[in-house]
Amino acid sequence: MIFNVPKGQIIYAMSAENSPVLTVKDGDTAVFTTYDCFENQITTEEQDFGRLNWDRINPATGPVYVEGAEPGDLLAVNIQKIDLADHGVMTTGPDLGVMGKSLTSNVIRIIPIRDGKAIFPDFELPLNPMIGVIGTAPASGSVPCGTPGEHGGNMDCKRIAEGSFLILPVNVPGALFALGDLHAAMGDGEIGVCGVEIAAEVTVSFTVLKGKQWPAPMIVDSERIIAIASEDDLDAAAERAVYSMAQFLEVEFGMDKAESAILMTAAGQLAICQVVDPKKTVRMEIPRWIAEKKGFQWDL
Repeated sequence: MIFNVPKGQIIYAMSAENSPVLTVKDGDTAVFTTYDCFENQITTEEQDFGRLNWDRINPATGPVYVEGAEPGDLLAVNIQKIDLADHGVMTTGPDLGVMGKSLTSNVIRIIPIRDGKAIFPDFELPLNPMIGVIGTAPASGSVPCGTPGEHGGNMDCKRIAEGSFLILPVNVPGALFALGDLHAAMGDGEIGVCGVEIAAEVTVSFTVLKGKQWPAPMIVDSERIIAIASEDDLDAAAERAVYSMAQFLEVEFGMDKAESAILMTAAGQLAICQVVDPKKTVRMEIPRWIAEKKGFQWDL
């Protein structure tokens, strides 16, 4: 079945205490309507940046309860389609992003979306629609939607895009899945503190994976298998992403640490997702064809 999750059903933190707005079955499809990361508060380039309500940042639509998802399982989320609004917004300023210490005033830009491109004043940028905030409830406590972690959250990974499968941990019954913070375009790092932030409709389907000892979050797409890690600093995030991939290679193919190190060194890609959130996020990618040559199958 196909369900709709309207944008009025939002959370600002991922938590086991959140009440689900919808219950779906394993295999069902849902269409999530989202606000942009500012909850659509920015309407002109001239408005007072300081008057934004900063308690309304990074809302996620949901959460959704997935029947059959139990702690210890994995939830594979197939991102089937991303439909973007007709414009996005960008902003940067003092104390925001990597360059915030050198900026003296806030800048807002409204970015029209037209014919598959983001329209800037002096260039047009091809779109790469992706999901910034997407995750499940942590086992305990509450994690703001703006913070990434083992549960997913604000990973800002540009590989979380149409056609990919995001694999998330199930920490509580039903997983309590939510998503938001769409970007029409964003480069690795998100150095200015935001991508082309945009409202959207996102169609996903759910599959509960039983008995898999894979690290999560992970991504499987047509070209790559990806391990994602978020830590307080980049070095720790990079190390964890590498060891997460090594764990996958060990449990799936029986590869020892030396073999996995050789594979990742020769054929892998270690890349920064974002450096502007409370935790930094890094991904480790290996080509899917290599995994398939070793027997990996993905038939969801």
